[in-house]
Amino acid sequence: MKRITIIPAIDIIDGKCVRLTRGDYNTQKIYNENPLEVALAFADAGIQRLHLVDLDGAKAGKVVNWKVLEKIAGKTKLQIDFGGGVKTISDTDIIFNSGAMLVTLGSIAVKDEATTALMLHAHGADRFLFGADVNNEKLAIHGWLEHTDVHVDDFIKRYHALGVRSFFCTDIAKDGMMQGPSTALYQNLLEKHQGIELIASGGVRHMADVEALQALGMHGAIIGKAIYEGNILLTDLKHFIQ
Repeated sequence: MKRITIIPAIDIIDGKCVRLTRGDYNTQKIYNENPLEVALAFADAGIQRLHLVDLDGAKAGKVVNWKVLEKIAGKTKLQIDFGGGVKTISDTDIIFNSGAMLVTLGSIAVKDEATTALMLHAHGADRFLFGADVNNEKLAIHGWLEHTDVHVDDFIKRYHALGVRSFFCTDIAKDGMMQGPSTALYQNLLEKHQGIELIASGGVRHMADVEALQALGMHGAIIGKAIYEGNILLTDLKHFIQ
């Protein structure tokens, strides 16, 4: 069995490490004023990947917190994917120049396939992680503030055909709720879309959830609140990161 990749999340509002519940900005809880401290703790524990989300950018429709990315990339060896508010090729240039390994695309990929295709052509499809944030299998965009009629299957099929392999899927109903990941949704996606690297996001409560996702064949698991609330300790993850 292939070992699942552990990807802690740092969500940024006003330059601070926060978490939201079900994407609601009114539920903001600050966990650390200094995201670099959090990133350094992850790196010290042997974590290799980081999911860095610019929530200010997602809401504003433009990249805002790239300086946080630059600082973390400059002070750690974490392989960082960064997203939130990416709309133009110049946005992707800023993100890559600031030290990200991957650019996360969500809203733009749903709304503007032509610009997204240009981004893929400019940097290569392997430099992107596509986010599918779903509510009843339909995509939500712009920090989950806007719901669409785009089905997650159609979204993945469209961009897999353009060479994208890495996708993460968040069930909005599960995110930050500590109710367990959407294993049935993920199993369905893995069966329908052979050859993608699917990353779980949202709902992970404890190590049993991580083990269940690995058994399912997930490529990775993005973990946020469970780590910040102490339900999963970084020492618990050693089996998955050594």
